[in-house]
Amino acid sequence: MGDKGASHFQFPDQYHRFHKDQVFNFQLNRWYSLGYARFEDMAEAGRNVTSFDSWKTEMIRLGEKAVSEKRFINAAFYFRAAEFYILTDSVEKDVLYDKFRDCFDNAFGNDGIERSAVPYGGKYLPAMRVPAKNEPKKGTIVLHGGFDSFIEEFYSMMVVFSEHGYDVVGFEGPGQGAARRKSGIAFEYEWEKSAKAILDYFNISAVTWLGISMGGYLCFRAAAFEPRIARVIASSVAFDYAKFHNIVAEKVGKFFFTRLRTISNYKMKKMIKRGGMPAWMISNLMYIANAKEPIEATDLMLKLNAANLHSDLVKQDILILTGKDDHFVPFKMHDLQVQALTNAKSVTARVFTKKDQAQNHCQIGNIGLALDVMLNWIDKVSSNKKRMA
Repeated sequence: MGDKGASHFQFPDQYHRFHKDQVFNFQLNRWYSLGYARFEDMAEAGRNVTSFDSWKTEMIRLGEKAVSEKRFINAAFYFRAAEFYILTDSVEKDVLYDKFRDCFDNAFGNDGIERSAVPYGGKYLPAMRVPAKNEPKKGTIVLHGGFDSFIEEFYSMMVVFSEHGYDVVGFEGPGQGAARRKSGIAFEYEWEKSAKAILDYFNISAVTWLGISMGGYLCFRAAAFEPRIARVIASSVAFDYAKFHNIVAEKVGKFFFTRLRTISNYKMKKMIKRGGMPAWMISNLMYIANAKEPIEATDLMLKLNAANLHSDLVKQDILILTGKDDHFVPFKMHDLQVQALTNAKSVTARVFTKKDQAQNHCQIGNIGLALDVMLNWIDKVSSNKKRMA
């Protein structure tokens, strides 16, 4: 009844309707799609969850049940799921984070994961290295998530890359996971700083750099200023967060957040008090940005724009993976990002649709297909480089 280890990862090839509300449905699919959850558990949660409070209660219940049955892989990510939708000022959030890490280590402690604390501005960025499972090694892949991810979430993907001959380094940058929770490092968009720290610490170069979710923005910023990155894969691209909406909404939003700051700050505080998804989004952004006021957190998001991305400085081989029906990022960001990479060595853009069952954010629904596309692309561009040498 217990776990069978990393080799037991199964990636389903279907996006399911576990819940009628996409807020909950995507998260249930997320953990199932990445190989960490049981179908029957996610289906049960989908029937029982009716609110953020019931989400927390249900996911903790499933986590405790999994612990009692020594299913530590399931338990880890059910506790992570519970932690995800809890407001940041709750002590439960830290308790659940620790439970998540304990269960993760119980599940994968014998897999040979190498954990490191990478020096960064007098503090540390957490990193995990999964060595290549076979020789000769093909190279190194460095990966990270985005807005609020934990590096452990991508462990199943790291294992697949390692089984195909790659050393894999995953890390949490400023604002993410234990970098924020344990070291207190707030988010910053200058991702080349953390890229330099990781590349220096592991003494690696000519790497393939994979950014996932908001990481699909941050990876291009890193590549623009870090020549040791040879190839870039972006699973979801944001390009410019201010341009998610139409031009009218963009101008109105900019006016409120720059000219009517006091009023905007007041309204966001009211939204936090009312609870629900807006409260979670604002408070989570404040936590990641280490902002005392909501308007300060908004200032940070406004910096995630095309000008600060410097797409024109990106000169590497590029692979972009986009879900046609991504509910977080408007599809128009895909074309804007592709068009902005004017000096890239090559640009390959893959759009996933319902037919692929990978049409959602970060290809949730068919991670196996996304991994196949990534591995085939890396082999292709690497072979092209060898033939040209």
